[in-house]
Amino acid sequence: MKKSNILRGLATSCFYADDLSAARKWYAEFLGIDSYFAFPPSGDPAYIEFRLGDYEHELGFIDAKYAPHAKTEPGGAITYWHVDDVEATYARLLELGATTFEPVMARSDSGFVTASVVDPFGNVLGIMYNPHYIDILKSVAPEKTDS
Repeated sequence: MKKSNILRGLATSCFYADDLSAARKWYAEFLGIDSYFAFPPSGDPAYIEFRLGDYEHELGFIDAKYAPHAKTEPGGAITYWHVDDVEATYARLLELGATTFEPVMARSDSGFVTASVVDPFGNVLGIMYNPHYIDILKSVAPEKTDS
């Protein structure tokens, strides 16, 4: 199979929120880190961003007033973020007030497990244990894997 470099990797996944201050606080509590960027840097932000994971992928939040269309219900494409323990992460998200979009589900007998929730701001957040992610991580940064 020929390797494609068209989609090279996740750069930024963006969500919308009516209340960016509340979104910033909720995600900081869930992630255990503060956002690293806000624009504008002082006052009420129109955009905030967290850097996450092994490759510091970006999770951004845009003030909902800039959304290209009104959101009536959660849906659309789901970005799945790799986690080491889907069930524990899913439980933590529910504990923090997220609601189930799709419960924990094994996707095959080869170790793929997914779940997704709707955050308190109406965005769908996908989480996944992906053995392929671990294999790639082991090949490029073996010190970052515990598996």
